Amino acid sequence: CCCTLVNKILMVVFMVLLIFAILFGNLVTLAVVLGTKHFHTPQGYLKASLAVADLAVGMFVVPLSVYAEVYLMVTDSAPEWTFYNSQSVSFHPCNVIGPIFGGCTFVSITTIFLLTIERSIAVLKPLHKDSVITRKRTTILIVLSWVGSFFLAVSPMIFSSEIALEYNSCSRMCNYVLGTIGEFPSQAWNILLLFPAFDFTLLGGTVVINIISLSSIRQHSRRRKHLAETECQSISKPTFSDIKAAKTIGTLTVAFTASFTPIAVFVVGNVLGNKWCNFSFFAFWILASNSCWNVIIYSVRDQKFRLCAHK
Repeated sequence: CCCTLVNKILMVVFMVLLIFAILFGNLVTLAVVLGTKHFHTPQGYLKASLAVADLAVGMFVVPLSVYAEVYLMVTDSAPEWTFYNSQSVSFHPCNVIGPIFGGCTFVSITTIFLLTIERSIAVLKPLHKDSVITRKRTTILIVLSWVGSFFLAVSPMIFSSEIALEYNSCSRMCNYVLGTIGEFPSQAWNILLLFPAFDFTLLGGTVVINIISLSSIRQHSRRRKHLAETECQSISKPTFSDIKAAKTIGTLTVAFTASFTPIAVFVVGNVLGNKWCNFSFFAFWILASNSCWNVIIYSVRDQKFRLCAHK
């Protein structure tokens, strides 16, 4: 994957701008959620968890790529550790950065799934919302999602001696790869396919739940138009803020699904023996750029968030 000096400079500029966008956007999100009493809710806790996961990508994952690419441009030679995988040296940066990127991606998916569940209960069962969705339960689920996600991220190295991590010259990121063997074993193949299987299972469930919630919102809107005012007041219905939040989570789901699909296609193709060098670069960096989309979606869709952010 060679490119001209101009392309390399543009690539590094893009990475640096992405770091600032991720850090600024998610720090604003954390400041709003943690600093405003209105957002001290189960939904606010989940948004804070999502912001922390995205922040980790901007603090650890992207800077390593910037360092490797700048080092290559300045010295005309890549850093020594990029020539080896994690099995060939005693310490490899990808041993840390790879699981961070994988774990934070899984945290994002599980958090969006939990946000969807939380909003669906608020829309479908508004009278039971406060009793079912509590801050304590939400905190426990957030901790479990972080522990489970990072366990899944390191599981390839735990359960297979054939899988390692390396800095890939195509994607310009740390990737899971085969170690020192030349033939792809079925066990390693199955373990790597756990990633897209897990992600698409959760994303598929999230999409289905969003469709059910949005369908319920449409039915409620139609009933409100046809029923008399007195009858409307006697029917339990979701609040306007619950409806607005459900639509925002739906937008988040669409954005994350769109950003994750290329990487899932690449993983499956890579397992089947396709390198797809240029495609891997776009796939990984589209996924990384998703870390700065959330604050944009909140700002556009949530007026209260926008007002607090301006303060």
